[in-house]
Amino acid sequence: MTLIKSISGIRGTIGGYPGDNLTPIDVVKFTAAYGTFIKQKVGNRRCKVVVGRDARISGAMVEQLVCATLVGLGIDVVNAGMATTPTVEVAVVEVGADGGIILTASHNPKQWNALKLLNAAGEFISAAEGQIILDIATRESFVFASVDELGQMTTTSFDEVHIQKILALPLVNTEAIRAAEFTVAIDAVNSVGGIVVPALLKALGVKNILPLYCTPDGHFPHNPEPLPEHLTDISRLVVEKKAHLGFVVDPDVDRLAIVCEDGSMFGEEYTLVAVADYVLRKTPGNTVSNLSSSRALKDVTEKYGYQYFASAVGEVNVVEKMKQVNAIIGGEGNGGVIYPALHYGRDALVGIALFLSHLAESKMSCSELRKKYPNYVISKNKIELTPGIDLDRILAAVKDEYKQYPQNDSDGLRIDFENEWVHLRRSNTEPIIRVYAESANAESAAKLANKVIDKVKALAGLN
Repeated sequence: MTLIKSISGIRGTIGGYPGDNLTPIDVVKFTAAYGTFIKQKVGNRRCKVVVGRDARISGAMVEQLVCATLVGLGIDVVNAGMATTPTVEVAVVEVGADGGIILTASHNPKQWNALKLLNAAGEFISAAEGQIILDIATRESFVFASVDELGQMTTTSFDEVHIQKILALPLVNTEAIRAAEFTVAIDAVNSVGGIVVPALLKALGVKNILPLYCTPDGHFPHNPEPLPEHLTDISRLVVEKKAHLGFVVDPDVDRLAIVCEDGSMFGEEYTLVAVADYVLRKTPGNTVSNLSSSRALKDVTEKYGYQYFASAVGEVNVVEKMKQVNAIIGGEGNGGVIYPALHYGRDALVGIALFLSHLAESKMSCSELRKKYPNYVISKNKIELTPGIDLDRILAAVKDEYKQYPQNDSDGLRIDFENEWVHLRRSNTEPIIRVYAESANAESAAKLANKVIDKVKALAGLN
């Protein structure tokens, strides 16, 4: 089955049978459920919803289905067309909409697409709201509008609005960026980043731009997840053209990876670390990342005398924790930067602007800047589960085994040792346990992960 219904939206592979894949029927059904939820929430007045999509091959089809369904419910639609996830989030607030739907499967391969659901603040809906929408979809309890009550659709691009809001941020130093005369390479994996990232760089004062895979046609030239093993082409381009650095974004531009001038990877985990370092140097405040992110953010935060907090995995959880502790910067170790001065959402565009400001002011090379930060390595592993395994019992046993160490059980179980940690959590979409461990080098991280994996397997009878 490749249709995944979750509290944050619906995603699946295009084609196949309704209920098993993301077919037109499923798109209409879940759009209608979301639209019904929005109508119930706002009461008697007219609703407005923003819709935007990445450049996936299926995007135009899904966009038409979603927009027509909302119009059929009597909801006015502001169609942002091809737009990044953070741009749609900004647009919801900009036009005073009651919500938004982003059509993107993020870093998933081209056969996937998804409906990601936003509230009136341009943020992902809560778990409770997501469950209400799933219940509405299950009951199919939606009523469409009569002919005189149909919604209206307008089409507007919000790229320039988003860019201007970034330029207006006090910490974005366009003067320093312009003076640095950077040469910057871009890999936008042939999606919407190919439209907006070059436009942002030009607005920031970067004159020498080397576009790679910037045609927004949805034909991904490599695996779209911005991991080192997928970024050999831009690494080669940066070195051959003597660029100062390269930026890589995923299809919906909420994750940012950076390539140094020597072709080495800055490290997705360290995108947030570097940006946070820059922000903390200029603004007092706390930071947040999820339990599976590098402790380097904690180190940098405490260097400035502020507090670091960890949240459960998932953007909505990070945002909730950031609001609770009044964090000035936060995000996830997958290259997701959340800067509340702009909006509460992962945003590779604001990450680019803040990182370039940091690099320009530091007067260092990209690789020199990377060496400033503590060097940790995360080992990412998983354990396949068999039916009937009592994971709660296993986690309780592991927790007791390491009870002398600081622990966090808000999302699975994270155990912090003196200079390393391990995090075990159940996958929401697969019958697996994810086991992440971080240490000073790859060997010690793998050793820690394997030690805990062996213990879990023994408890589960999987050896």
